[in-house]
Amino acid sequence: MSKNKFDSLISDIRTCDICRDHLPLGPRPILQVASSAKILIAGQAPGKKVHESGIPFDDQSGDRLRNWLGLTNDQFYDSKKVAILPMGFCYPGAGVSGDAPPRPECAKEWREKVLNQLSTVGLVLVIGKYALDYHLAEKQKENLTETVKAWREYWPSHVPMPHPSPRNNIWLRKNPWFEQEIIPSIQERVRTLIADT
Repeated sequence: MSKNKFDSLISDIRTCDICRDHLPLGPRPILQVASSAKILIAGQAPGKKVHESGIPFDDQSGDRLRNWLGLTNDQFYDSKKVAILPMGFCYPGAGVSGDAPPRPECAKEWREKVLNQLSTVGLVLVIGKYALDYHLAEKQKENLTETVKAWREYWPSHVPMPHPSPRNNIWLRKNPWFEQEIIPSIQERVRTLIADT
């Protein structure tokens, strides 16, 4: 795909409103992508704060994620280095405990079209259940914890991760091995990849 066609694709996504009738705050697709990205963050969907700012991971989850990756704000928000492609591009509204699930229309309509253009990605950070279902599918273990524990099976192209949300503080306290054992390897891989850009 030519640069003009890729730019046109991203423009189409940014103006997408296919699930407008299901979005409590209306459509506002939020993503960050360039065809030269080395790292892909496959998350869930923007939260309310991110919907308001229009900046992906512009919240406490983002602060923790940048810390986990060892990236500065400038590095994290450099689309030539880091692509951010959530499963749903718009804020889906509140759910029973946290936000509602990502709307499925985004992945069906856009995901493969964008992923097919990201040929330089060397690491996909797979964050949360919906991204795990899409990117790891039947390769997952019986639950998130076991899938994250088995991270070496997906390495070095993919890393399953818990969501960096403060809602996961209890999980992180119960599973200190994640930050002790996995985060240093992620940071080293991230440094290597972005050093080439």
